[in-house]
Amino acid sequence: MEKPFRKYLIVMGAGSGVRMGFALPKQFLDLGGEPVLRRTIRVFLAAVPDIRVITVLPDEWIEYWKSRCIADGFDCPQTLVRGGITRFHSVRNALAKVPSGAIVAIHDGVRPLLTPGLVRSMFAQMEEGRCRGLIPVVPMVDTLKVLDRGTDPLGRPVWVEAPGESVDRSRVFGAQTPQLFLSDDIKAAYGQAFDTAFTDDASVARKKGIPLSFCEGERNNFKLTSPDDLALAKLLISG
Repeated sequence: MEKPFRKYLIVMGAGSGVRMGFALPKQFLDLGGEPVLRRTIRVFLAAVPDIRVITVLPDEWIEYWKSRCIADGFDCPQTLVRGGITRFHSVRNALAKVPSGAIVAIHDGVRPLLTPGLVRSMFAQMEEGRCRGLIPVVPMVDTLKVLDRGTDPLGRPVWVEAPGESVDRSRVFGAQTPQLFLSDDIKAAYGQAFDTAFTDDASVARKKGIPLSFCEGERNNFKLTSPDDLALAKLLISG
């Protein structure tokens, strides 16, 4: 009988959250009586109780998070890692704590509304050996426009629709997290030099040649980036 994969979560909480407009970074803001980051981690613990948690934080907020977890009685063991100058470097720092022969989920700490069912399903697909990288996606529902910079009759800059160009919405999907990988693959991928084209972990893996698979994500698994997002999240959990 094969030994089961060890499972790791890298939860990304190294952002400053300046767009949210609060002094406290958004990963520590209250959502339903607990910090956003704690709610996010709890989803993974509910889905995979033996998962090992690596939490990436800004250096200046690590002691705050330690104290907050103690004060709240949140006794989940966590390896705390300092964030880097970009998300790429932050993930690389965290992957140094992940061993070979594991499955690792990399998730935005400010996506707290995913369900344990999605997490369980994704880990199950990875353990079955069906994929080496698994990315949750949701279809686009808005009409998409291709726009160029132009000017109005008074010479003021405006956006103008590119003539003859359109986007087939049925083929366009939005990528979410968690993004799951075999640890050996993703550690090798993050050994590459940084590239500004890296927008998520999947883009790093793709450049390394790691085949990617996709599964259906969840509409409510959105990222909290603005006060409106936080207000919507509060409505959803209270409803």
